[in-house]
Amino acid sequence: MVFEHDISPILFEAGPLEVRWYGLFFAVGLVLAYLLTRWIFKREKYSATHLDSLAVYLIIGLIVGARLGHIIFYNLEYFLAHPLEIFQIWNGGLASHGAAIGVFIAYLIWIKVHKVKFTKYPDALVICFPIVAMFVRIGNFFNSEIVGVKSGCSECGVIFRRLGEDFPRHPAQLYEAVLSLVIFVVLFLLYDKYYKKTPALFFMFLYMFMYFMGRFFIEFYKDLQGPIESMPMTMGQLLSILPVLLALGYFIFVYRKQKVRGK
Repeated sequence: MVFEHDISPILFEAGPLEVRWYGLFFAVGLVLAYLLTRWIFKREKYSATHLDSLAVYLIIGLIVGARLGHIIFYNLEYFLAHPLEIFQIWNGGLASHGAAIGVFIAYLIWIKVHKVKFTKYPDALVICFPIVAMFVRIGNFFNSEIVGVKSGCSECGVIFRRLGEDFPRHPAQLYEAVLSLVIFVVLFLLYDKYYKKTPALFFMFLYMFMYFMGRFFIEFYKDLQGPIESMPMTMGQLLSILPVLLALGYFIFVYRKQKVRGK
């Protein structure tokens, strides 16, 4: 089945105001993730005040890190030549690896300011991270960006008419959206049944492993991006190796030595 994608990235315009699908999906993802995380904090009797403060730090870290990651990892030369476009995030251009780094740094700053132990909140927070990632990738699809390679089959895939193309590609953005949805379901079900029976940082490292391992394989279906097209791996694959190794190291060497949080 072939879908001809000719959807405008602009949802509507009202005078000088321009609302894009990407911005809408990004905002929806953030709001849903916040509301569900607030429910988790309430259920675990964590501080709602801490969450509200954390949310500000993490959203700033997410946006700044994701944007800088896209600029540095994928298109530095272009943005150095067009610096004003650095701020036009409504046109897309957020890198998940940069987002992870930005969120991590923001969390480190927050715990330093509020004098909170590092291991207290990561597990409760990461459960809803895939929600944001899912909606961002749907926004990428509406923007006709981060496209997949040619499908190799004239009867299946997506034709991105907005790119002036007449051949089908793999909808790599939607593959990642589905990956994030599956990860969220797995994390939430495990949280609901086993949160008290798991040690601190279990969910954080599980999320890291599932997302970046999945991302590594989905990269095979993406059109090449970034400055390393001549290498055997894409930039996304290269950047995924370290978090996967860190997660494996945790589960092999640390996980069984920890006490569960319910004790």
